[in-house]
Amino acid sequence: MKPTRLPLIWLAMLLTIGIVLGALRALDIAVPSSLLSINWGLLFALLTLAVLDAVRLKRLPSPRVQRQMPGSLALSRWGEVRLEVEHDFAQPLNVQIFDHVPHGLDFEQLPLSVELQPGQQSQIGYRLRPLKRGHFTFEHCEISLPSPMGLWSGKRLLNVVDNTRVYPDFARLYGGQLLAVDNWLSQLGVRQRQRRGLGLEFHQLREFREGDSLRQIDWKATARQRTPIAREYQDERDQQIIFMLDCGRRMRSQDGELAHFDHALNACLLLSYTALRQGDAVGLCTFASNQPRYLAPIKGSGQLKVLLNTVYDLDSSQRAADYQAATQQLLARQKRRALVILVTNLRDEDDEDLLGAVNRLRQQHQVLVVSLREETLDRLRQAPVQILPEALGYCGTVDYLNARAGLHERLSAHGVPVLDVSPSELGAQMVTRYLNWKKAGVL
Repeated sequence: MKPTRLPLIWLAMLLTIGIVLGALRALDIAVPSSLLSINWGLLFALLTLAVLDAVRLKRLPSPRVQRQMPGSLALSRWGEVRLEVEHDFAQPLNVQIFDHVPHGLDFEQLPLSVELQPGQQSQIGYRLRPLKRGHFTFEHCEISLPSPMGLWSGKRLLNVVDNTRVYPDFARLYGGQLLAVDNWLSQLGVRQRQRRGLGLEFHQLREFREGDSLRQIDWKATARQRTPIAREYQDERDQQIIFMLDCGRRMRSQDGELAHFDHALNACLLLSYTALRQGDAVGLCTFASNQPRYLAPIKGSGQLKVLLNTVYDLDSSQRAADYQAATQQLLARQKRRALVILVTNLRDEDDEDLLGAVNRLRQQHQVLVVSLREETLDRLRQAPVQILPEALGYCGTVDYLNARAGLHERLSAHGVPVLDVSPSELGAQMVTRYLNWKKAGVL
């Protein structure tokens, strides 16, 4: 509880008058004694009213607050929280409300000022933006309540418990359902090549038509029907995709508001949505993490929700990536052939360890290595060089990029496809590579 400006102003005025009157008496200037009595009387009356007003404020019941907020939020996207406030006072009441927002969530428009009307429920709101993923608990809401005479302002801490989850940025995934898949993918920057050749999954038998290949003829069916019968194929839809996600310290690099790890999660969700729409199964395996996660590949649109609930509170760690151990764990769990997408940030010192792990994976699975490239490196390489520190920074950047490119070339020389991409382009590039392989019959 603290005093408002009104009693402080009165107190300052009365004290100033008392000091002036005392100074005049000290200078032997005649001052009516009634003025001093009046001043002390007003000061005593002010203190008495302040005490009474404070007691009345203590006895006032607290207003009731209910918080309305979404059960889930998307990382770095603004959401709205609504507060419903009501009271039992017979007169209007002006209050200030401050909601105790958990650490990791940014907010605007707090504290809130509202005039509460008797017998009515007031609704106010503020904006909220998550800065990290995970589970968040709102525990308290603070109200500044004025005293009946307006001499004091008392803070009431109300227990208003609510929970919410912050997921990766999946809003654009659900927004894509309103559009045709091809149009939606093209808006994201995904480019599809024209299909080459035939699919690998048998679809049906039909009469041989002009333009069909002789390899399509089913000779047994042709003999039975005594007319040429051809087999019709379609793209295989029963594929399995497993994301092998690095959660180590290299993924903690920051480009903009999001870390590389969050960019990687968003890209994996985007490709998962696309693959599930194509009829493929999607799974996840993490390594170098304090919270190891494994999700077996399953088909169906419901798998995207399962994937979101699996990774929403996953975070990067300070551990170094152990590709050999991660490969061993995945091979022990995944027996059927699948497309394994290894998402990491490669360094030149990863040469032998990574190459050995990828070669073991390729014996049973198809592998795509995705390496995130810091956007800062591209800016340093393209920046003009005028002074010595800029020249040194440029040379260091070029040397690092050359070493990185050398590792990628060594992997490519061993037949390992590598996707070197900046975080902002990761999602579209991964989906483009996946669709191109589907069209070409590689998957």
